[in-house]
Amino acid sequence: MDRFPAIPADKRNEAQQKVVDSLSSGPRGGVRGPFPALLYSPELAKHVENLGEHLRFRSVLPKSLAEMAILITARQWTAQFEWYAHAKHALNAGLDPAIVEAIAKGERPAKMSPAETVVYEFCTELHKTSRLGDATFAKAVETFDRNGTIELITLTGYYTMVSMILNVAEVPLPAGEPVPLAPLPRSGSPQ
Repeated sequence: MDRFPAIPADKRNEAQQKVVDSLSSGPRGGVRGPFPALLYSPELAKHVENLGEHLRFRSVLPKSLAEMAILITARQWTAQFEWYAHAKHALNAGLDPAIVEAIAKGERPAKMSPAETVVYEFCTELHKTSRLGDATFAKAVETFDRNGTIELITLTGYYTMVSMILNVAEVPLPAGEPVPLAPLPRSGSPQ
């Protein structure tokens, strides 16, 4: 079932076309990922585009650490398309392949820098408990200051939303691409 079929160019309204034009001319270079589904709500798509563009392309966090947070979130949601897209970005940003592999398996990476450790502990605690303990919060502020800490929270939330859209819309991987993530055991929820 195609839950959010692509809207053909000749069927788009003016607001949808503006979003397509903005995505195509911006740093993303096209309409993919969650955006074909988001075009059904062009006003929302515009806001999601703007927030995502800031978090992905202008964050105060180092690129490799932002991508690590995205991967932790994609793994949490078993968001296949998100993982497919961002594992490459993480490696290109310099994240150690062993870290990417461990996160894909749902395991704590064996070797991480101090900043990578903060990102891992911060994101996994936030996903598991929906909260953040004082010690984890203090370590994040010490490492990234409050500006970087609020961006890390927002990055995790933004990519949770993106993962949910991708999973519900059942956005497929490109033809011929293998499924990158095995399901993680979850109590009471389908994989």
